[in-house]
Amino acid sequence: MATGYLEILRAKHAMRLLVGTLVGRLPNATSAIAIVLFIRAEGGSYSLAGALAAVYGVANAVGQPLLGRLVDLHGQPRIQLPAALVSALATTVFALTGTEALPLAYALIAAAGLFTPPLEGGLRALWPSVLRKEDQVHTAYAMDAVAQEVMFTVGPLLVTLCVSLWSAQAALIILNVIGVLGALSVVVSRPSRAWRSAPREAHWLGALRSPGLIALLGAFLFVGMALGAITVASVSYADDHGGDATYGWLMSAIGLGALVGGTVYGARQWGGAPERRLRVLVALLAVCYLPLMLMPGVVAMTALMALAGVFLAPCIACAFILVDRHAPKGTVTEAFSWLVTTFTVGASVGTGLAGPVIEWGGAVRGFAVSAVAGGAALLVLLATGRVLAATGGGTVVEGGSENDRNGAPEPRFSTGHQA
Repeated sequence: MATGYLEILRAKHAMRLLVGTLVGRLPNATSAIAIVLFIRAEGGSYSLAGALAAVYGVANAVGQPLLGRLVDLHGQPRIQLPAALVSALATTVFALTGTEALPLAYALIAAAGLFTPPLEGGLRALWPSVLRKEDQVHTAYAMDAVAQEVMFTVGPLLVTLCVSLWSAQAALIILNVIGVLGALSVVVSRPSRAWRSAPREAHWLGALRSPGLIALLGAFLFVGMALGAITVASVSYADDHGGDATYGWLMSAIGLGALVGGTVYGARQWGGAPERRLRVLVALLAVCYLPLMLMPGVVAMTALMALAGVFLAPCIACAFILVDRHAPKGTVTEAFSWLVTTFTVGASVGTGLAGPVIEWGGAVRGFAVSAVAGGAALLVLLATGRVLAATGGGTVVEGGSENDRNGAPEPRFSTGHQA
């Protein structure tokens, strides 16, 4: 299993790009908890903390595809690093000024979210130029999905460590400085400096003019909803089964499941069309949400949560392949950023929907929202099967991928859609 991953990490620039991207995304992964802890340390209410965290999330969802489009137009260094600096500066000023002037606090948090650099989409655009072989790129996508789970597990721990050693204010500033250093490490690398998007057709919709991409985004809106609903339903379950400690175990279990599933998925080569494989993976994901409604004891529930997470990272990794294939020429970073945004918006919708549902029918209804959302994602994929298959699978390179400036042909890479 480790051989395929080691082969990728030994590739020139691969380790630097992966680590730099993960470090650069630390502020994004830790923003919600860091903002909440800072507001509470300042004596603010949970309502204010939640509102500011929501503003950051919405601004981030808006900014990712917009900045992704600018990256496709102007290259990575000219957009990623300035964006990281603006985001870090806005967060630092917020940490220093606090919430005495609420309009300023909201404006600074909105700027921090809006200018969060699209490093995630940028890395996926770079993988083909670094690895060259399609099977390695697919493994890298799986490794990327697994690394996200690690980051979203380690990130909150780093926040709490900074808070305990120094303060919530210091945590906000330190993590954003680290984020800028991560972004800097990526954009000064040779692959990032050399990368150029393919010439693109001028169109105000950008990547969204692809029917296949729209279909994929529709499905992952519901996948995000499922995950958001599980987060809230787990809080309700934990309230009756041990409190915060139980909630921590449940969230760790679903993260561990995703980590294991993504690792195993990326360790082998998969045949067949990826759109067909994605339908199977989403179906398994939806089925694994169903047992959560049984709400057994804590030990059994923790095991069921781990099972619910197993197919999440493989679904995301497979979706990366399809985004790559369906992104219109010259829009690959924007397309990947749209997937991030859609998933984030879906999670927010699921969180908001699960709250009233749980108040009405208890935690079991909250877990039912996840199962229904997973089923809806599968229905979208089934209904749009022909659209997704239209440009996916079986394509052969004509030469000159966006990332291959020498025009060297690679089997099964499509110049029109591969990054």
